[in-house]
Amino acid sequence: MTVLDQVRKGGKAAVAKALAAIEAAPETSETAALLDAAYAAPQGSVIGLTGPPGVGKSSLVDRLIQEVRGRDQSIAVIAVDPSSKVSGGALLGDRTRFTTDPDDRGIFVRSMAARSRLGGIADLTYPSSVLLRSLYDLVIVETVGVGQSETAVTQVADLVVFCAQPGSGDALQFMKAGIMEVPDMILVTKADLGPLARQTMSDLRGALSLLATNTPPTRMQCSASQYPGIYEVADWLLDRSTSLDMSVNARHRAQLQEWLSDQIKDRFGRAGLKVGENLDLMAGQTPFSNLKFALKELQMRFDEAFASH
Repeated sequence: MTVLDQVRKGGKAAVAKALAAIEAAPETSETAALLDAAYAAPQGSVIGLTGPPGVGKSSLVDRLIQEVRGRDQSIAVIAVDPSSKVSGGALLGDRTRFTTDPDDRGIFVRSMAARSRLGGIADLTYPSSVLLRSLYDLVIVETVGVGQSETAVTQVADLVVFCAQPGSGDALQFMKAGIMEVPDMILVTKADLGPLARQTMSDLRGALSLLATNTPPTRMQCSASQYPGIYEVADWLLDRSTSLDMSVNARHRAQLQEWLSDQIKDRFGRAGLKVGENLDLMAGQTPFSNLKFALKELQMRFDEAFASH
């Protein structure tokens, strides 16, 4: 039985333990082996759900959990929260909106502190999503509330949903939001507000017409409180997830390469990237193990360079 099989067999407790190990000991051989196995065996797709504070992302996720489970699909959620100034951990206020059955093995929810990371996700969001997509049919990454230009969610997601709130701005304001260049769907929330939601949808239509793209994002609206549109949103997510073509493999490789480079840069700066440019982290089926050995190799090189001076 492989280490990934052990996590699958162990249920929620094993998944939680594995994620805790990724956070506490990300560079151990055991963690690297687990992530290597998970990267090579994706089961589901990762949906990045992003948007400004107060747009209703958590309420939407709660309804989507119920819809997805009602179709006998498993779902995991990574909810990136602001960090506590006291503990450094995630502030869990939004998680109280999730109504999940603790005995349902087909649902898994994990809060994650953004800490010093900008862009709406945490440093560990990527490796955590790699593990969860090997275990569940759908993984939703709910970002912390973002502003106009944060697009880091594209580093982890196969599909990106940007949530817009009724009355949040005219077409010019939407065009200033750089994140509008990356979503696969733009979703107007709180559709029960009626005319205001329809006006926002019209503003979005005008803003999108100015973007230089041959594949404009899908536009939908829904209300998490009254359910209009939730069924259609769940339909779209599941249909698109199952019909992703082979380009998703290229996307996964690009995301992995970016994350691996970020790990070296965070530890050794741009000089580390220069020194390690000949290290092929993407070789074979063990990129996370390759990173583990690359970090050791770079540390030795930097130690030797420092000692010689």
